[in-house]
Amino acid sequence: MTTPLALHLLKGALTSPTKRGPYAGARLPQDTLTLPAAAPGPEHVRRYARVCGHDPRADTLPPAYPHVMAFPLATRLMARRDFPFPLLGLVHTRIELTQQRPLARTERIGLSVHTENPAAHRRGTTFDVVTRAESDGEVVWHSRSTYLCRHSGSTPDAEPGRSAPPQDAPREDARGEDARPQSPEPLPAGETWSLPAGLGRRYAAASGDRNPIHLHALTARALGFPRALAHGMWTFARCLAAHEADSGGRADGIGFAEADFRAPVFLPARVAHAADQDTGAFELRGTGERPRLHLTGRVSASTASHGETATRSA
Repeated sequence: MTTPLALHLLKGALTSPTKRGPYAGARLPQDTLTLPAAAPGPEHVRRYARVCGHDPRADTLPPAYPHVMAFPLATRLMARRDFPFPLLGLVHTRIELTQQRPLARTERIGLSVHTENPAAHRRGTTFDVVTRAESDGEVVWHSRSTYLCRHSGSTPDAEPGRSAPPQDAPREDARGEDARPQSPEPLPAGETWSLPAGLGRRYAAASGDRNPIHLHALTARALGFPRALAHGMWTFARCLAAHEADSGGRADGIGFAEADFRAPVFLPARVAHAADQDTGAFELRGTGERPRLHLTGRVSASTASHGETATRSA
């Protein structure tokens, strides 16, 4: 998995400078990329489970793991010359996933990825990457990731939809408001997690996502960040693992999950996880006197109200 993904990332880095717009009204590729059915590597799954806080001995896949399996496909698609947006600089703002049932770690899973739903955003243009996982001809898992390509010339009052702000704009939410927690009724307090400086490298080894902004302070500073950033998908997966633990480790405890990535987590860090088991809502925020809100989300055991990923209206 690692070698082809690294090649796609390199290609994306090389083609990014050539993609200079115009981005408004850009057309996305219409084809779908696929991978034939295969079972994930057991050691790879265990490594991912450990770094994200799941039980590495469980018989089922962590809920967000198919995203990792399909990430090389998504990267390959976004690195192509006919893809209108530069891979470097894309911001993952939102994720939602549905699993019809827990997936066995030995299960052979086929994957498909396509892009759709380009939409004007006050900071540029958003689009969705839709992933489906099939087992024996049945769609058993699907997700929608929203990405933002920041550029000038966007409509100032464009509807931001459900997109969250760029991860390097930590003080604003999707509507340009302060993202620091302001709720008069915060979610019930949970655990405080200490995130080491090397967390990005550990997650990169487990997921294959070796974006240099996550790997080391030096590479992050070279790209304009003061320190390395935790992967947004790690924060999401870690919150799902916490929900599983709070639910007694039930594999069927998550049928649907969604999250908005609000602000980056600069490493090392201490973050506070809060969740409401009744509503399924969860948050991840910093600690201290003026903590930043990093992530908000929701989980549900049921998929009844969340049909297969469909195109959202712009």
